[in-house]
Amino acid sequence: MNARTPVSDLALPEELLAAIADAGENALNRELDRTLAYEEVRRLADAGLGRLRVPAESGGFGLSWVETTEVLLELAAQDSNIPQIFRGHLAVQEDAMWRGHQDVVARGWLERIGAGELAGNAWTEPGKGGFHQSGTVVSQTPEGPVVNGVKYYTTGSIFADWLDVTARDEEGNELGVVVQRDQPGVTISDDWNGFGQRTTGSGSTTLHDAKVAESEIRLLTDRFPYQTALYQHILLIVLAGITEAATRDIAQAVSTRTRTYSHANTRRPATDPQILQAVGEVDAVAALARAQVLETARVLDRAFASREFSKDTQENVANEVELATGRAQVALHKPVLEATGRILDTLGASGTDRSKALDRHWRNARTVTSHNPWIYKARIAGDHRVNGTAPVRLWSVGEPQNATTV
Repeated sequence: MNARTPVSDLALPEELLAAIADAGENALNRELDRTLAYEEVRRLADAGLGRLRVPAESGGFGLSWVETTEVLLELAAQDSNIPQIFRGHLAVQEDAMWRGHQDVVARGWLERIGAGELAGNAWTEPGKGGFHQSGTVVSQTPEGPVVNGVKYYTTGSIFADWLDVTARDEEGNELGVVVQRDQPGVTISDDWNGFGQRTTGSGSTTLHDAKVAESEIRLLTDRFPYQTALYQHILLIVLAGITEAATRDIAQAVSTRTRTYSHANTRRPATDPQILQAVGEVDAVAALARAQVLETARVLDRAFASREFSKDTQENVANEVELATGRAQVALHKPVLEATGRILDTLGASGTDRSKALDRHWRNARTVTSHNPWIYKARIAGDHRVNGTAPVRLWSVGEPQNATTV
């Protein structure tokens, strides 16, 4: 385990710590072959990764967001795809905890999660769907509610037992519904075609008269108020893990490298001061990313604690964590992308050998930083600082109906 993380000091079972430590064992081969980590995800889920924040009485470990982030950072450094796979699940877990044991449906979810069941994400839609109004629709039938639609970027759903789906009812109300995956009306394809984070299972999901329990249909705005911030926080964890992995790989490659240049400073790259400087710069960015992500975790803990207070307080803290995760995204994207490209500065052309896939760190980071574009987050942070404007939450993406107008 990474000595800089206190994960081993947490009260977690040895099988979970071992599953995290082993998660990166075949990560390179999975990258080269584009193989999904079914066995690793199942092993992690069975060992308890999906119930980190669930209270002990429901079969979980009762961790704070700071502690949970420490665990996920370690996992992200092993394979950055895997924490992203759990992104939708962590949101479903948070919503159940927000509602608490007094809510019958939430209590049932805490028990399912405590038993190792997983949820995946199915929010975004291709093309015109999703811009202010979901193209996925929940309809009432004599046999009960069904949901129809097509979703894209359904990260983690191909591994999951349940799908967290955004939709609208026939009156146009935006909903969040949870659908059981194992039924005839659900089809999931691993057709994600991005150049990074290739094994997150972020393909498309088709829902055709998929059954949904009435108790699993809720207004989207009735869920915990910092949903989008939580989603962004997981991407920040992924970004920090990528940078740590790049630091590890660059240091290992330099320490064993024997080839050098006649105009280098020393005969061994491991003692060349310019090479060591480059490695140190990457290491510093990894430390920066880690510190930034742990700070946003502290704000998430405050947001969760606000459930005991008034709606106004909840909204204020939700705005605070939205701004915190947005600022972190803006602050980290440039140094992380630069750091993940420094491998080639230390290894030269041999670092581009495709069998090493060292470029995956930059590709993965660039893919993660393209989600929920940072340029909008920078503007929102500036607007808040200058004008006191509240950040946008529960934003949507798709083609506007009147795309030719401003």
